[in-house]
Amino acid sequence: MWPSRYIFNCRFLDNLNIMSGRDPSNKVELRWCSMKFRVGVPLLALLLIYIAPALRGQQSAMEEGNFTIKNFSFRSGETLPELRQHYITLGKPVHNPQGEVTNAVLILHGTGGSGQQFLGPIFAGELFGPGQLLDTNHYYIILPDSIGHGKSSKPSDGLHAHFPQYDYDDMVSAQYRLLTEGLGVNHLRLILGTSMGCMHSFVWGETYPDFMDALMPLACLPVQIAGRNRLWRKMAVDAIQNDPEWKQGEYTQEPRQALLAWTNFLIIAGSAPQQMQKTMPARDVADKYLEGAYQKGLESLDANDILYQVNASRNYDPSRQLSKIKAPVMQINSADDFVNPPMLGIAEREIKKVKNGQFVLIPASDQTYGHGTHTHAAVWKQYLAELLERSAQ
Repeated sequence: MWPSRYIFNCRFLDNLNIMSGRDPSNKVELRWCSMKFRVGVPLLALLLIYIAPALRGQQSAMEEGNFTIKNFSFRSGETLPELRQHYITLGKPVHNPQGEVTNAVLILHGTGGSGQQFLGPIFAGELFGPGQLLDTNHYYIILPDSIGHGKSSKPSDGLHAHFPQYDYDDMVSAQYRLLTEGLGVNHLRLILGTSMGCMHSFVWGETYPDFMDALMPLACLPVQIAGRNRLWRKMAVDAIQNDPEWKQGEYTQEPRQALLAWTNFLIIAGSAPQQMQKTMPARDVADKYLEGAYQKGLESLDANDILYQVNASRNYDPSRQLSKIKAPVMQINSADDFVNPPMLGIAEREIKKVKNGQFVLIPASDQTYGHGTHTHAAVWKQYLAELLERSAQ
């Protein structure tokens, strides 16, 4: 037996498979899962095994840590004596003669995600390696877990439904304090955000317009969440709150029907018809996929965390202040995105309010993944190259 300091269960390995682009049905991975190997390596060491091919030849270190913000005030008027902001960094900051950080890149995850999701081959393998666009020998990459997500403070830590009602402005404020007070970063070369992180990017651009050189929002719209997007979110919230087992957030066992309902919404909202037809060409294969998705949801999700994550979007509406954004913006959506359907024409209309904004709609193809295209860097990295060149001055 290996010496044990960490026990990685099925849920952990499944998450790694998803983040790294591996097939979760791989028999070796499932055997590891069922045997619950005791692994004598820290989390970051195991992650390095997954991303080593992407970072081969790198001289820069990867670090993981927490920054505690004392007496954090939320827009709701609530406070937390201590707010934990978890983060991962790759590379090292570089300062100019004036003391300004010149190479920091902030990458923001989506609803239910974490900074870890960017360490797999489909993202890190396309961007962080030697000679690549965000080569960590030259850039200081910052991957935070937003409030309510990952290893940052969240309802499931113990406060349950008594956790402060955070929103996107609170999340961005905490990210800003992590950078400035925790990591000593006073300027960003780039903010890149996916889904919820895409929306956070617009909030950043309006709230701190002089803090970044460029913004790359992926898979969102810079308007109030309304229409079908609002409906499916409200349906998810109602499904949790109306489950008798939710018990006003004080459940001792996860409310099963609430988690299954959320899993259903997540599958549909994040799906890409072409990819799903390709990977599930037969009825039995599709049924088996759904059965596995339900099992993973019941094992890994927390109803209060989901409720807060979805409800955090309630106040989001950057449309009236887009003209405040100073940095060049390269906004990218994909045509097969259920969450942000292109026929609405909203992105094309709103980007005109941004002084130096550009919108790109990626056509649906065998290379796109619906809403999840935002994490497949090979599909859109050519536009990142354009943005970095355009904002270099």
